[in-house]
Amino acid sequence: MIDTHCHINDRESFPNPTEEIEFAQSMGVDRLIAIGTSPGDWERAIALADQYPNVFAVIGWHPNYTADYNGVDHLRSLLEHPKVLALGEIGLDYHWDYSPREMQYRALNEQLDLAAELSLPVVFHAREAYSDLIDFLDKRPPHPYLFHCFAGNTEEGARASALGAYFGVDGPVSYKKSDELREVIRSLPVDRLVVETDSPYLSPMPYRGKPNRPGYVKHVGEALATTLGIPFEKVDAITTANAERFFGPKLVSR
Repeated sequence: MIDTHCHINDRESFPNPTEEIEFAQSMGVDRLIAIGTSPGDWERAIALADQYPNVFAVIGWHPNYTADYNGVDHLRSLLEHPKVLALGEIGLDYHWDYSPREMQYRALNEQLDLAAELSLPVVFHAREAYSDLIDFLDKRPPHPYLFHCFAGNTEEGARASALGAYFGVDGPVSYKKSDELREVIRSLPVDRLVVETDSPYLSPMPYRGKPNRPGYVKHVGEALATTLGIPFEKVDAITTANAERFFGPKLVSR
């Protein structure tokens, strides 16, 4: 399996990355994608990718950190690293008030332009902002997009699907009261679903309320299999193939 979205580069949560990577491998997770959300975080994600053959990086200005946004020049130079797979997680966040919306819009537009220029796929963060984010994308040429931890409604899922987007499935798919989310997931194209942990956040059952770990992506896959009514082995094969297709040959030929 591939954990397509984790924050193993968070030193406080993961002081011993080697231990976490070995645990993930023991759970059948052979590749991890570390997400860098701000300049210092980018460097740490890339350093881990350099150190471990099965770790890759995705880097970008997370909307909650765009109050300090100063353009894409430094980001551009790091995106050329051979183990950086995509630009992200970028997007819009209306839940928190960490960054003015005008700055979020500027960072989003400039990073989307950069991704188009470099022909890199894009990983999105959206919180209480799906409609506005999709409105942004509707006005742009087609591009490979992945909505990390998708939590939109059925209509928003259909709009994102029409753009050809992929969708990240996380721990909440396993929660008892997530019937609406499971209904939305069943409405999405199966050939565009990937599994992720967002660790140390969003732990799946039976670890809800405890720190999440990349190895727990197996539990996400099992919950997704139950949601779709298909065997776990098939979900494993489908989501792995989907991740390799979205992120491209760098993730396949490691």
